[in-house]
Amino acid sequence: MRIKVGFGFDVHQLKENHPFVVGGVTLEHHKGAFGHSDADVLLHAICDALLGAANLRDIGFHFKNTDPQWKDISSVILLQESVKLLREKGYEVGNIDAMLCLEAPKINPYIPQMQENIASAIGISVDDISIKATTGEQMGFVGREEGVVAYAVCLIEKIS
Repeated sequence: MRIKVGFGFDVHQLKENHPFVVGGVTLEHHKGAFGHSDADVLLHAICDALLGAANLRDIGFHFKNTDPQWKDISSVILLQESVKLLREKGYEVGNIDAMLCLEAPKINPYIPQMQENIASAIGISVDDISIKATTGEQMGFVGREEGVVAYAVCLIEKIS
């Protein structure tokens, strides 16, 4: 098959006075995502979608959260490394569609920069990257601002 799709999901706990990095952008907010790397939930979901589409396992397999090499690393680097693995198998990225689930802050003003960051890291057009957001309507851990969730789907194409 020349084209494949992948699905990614990630979730991170939110903590007070912690940086909140999403799509390679640091958001202004009193809480931020906590994790081994910079905890960029959006980029982690995208990495999983890309790796899964190429049958390359998942982000935790390649970038273990017990490995000091990945401690506090920018997830933009994890995305670049994931794309490198994809290309080694002869695939190119067609497009990405992603959804963020968070109560606050509103991310609409940040979406163009997130698209630029992702497009630059992958080497595709910003027109091939869709980012949307929704809230938890004040329900569940998302609605209580205890965590943030991201989903991503991607299309990849076999080139070689």
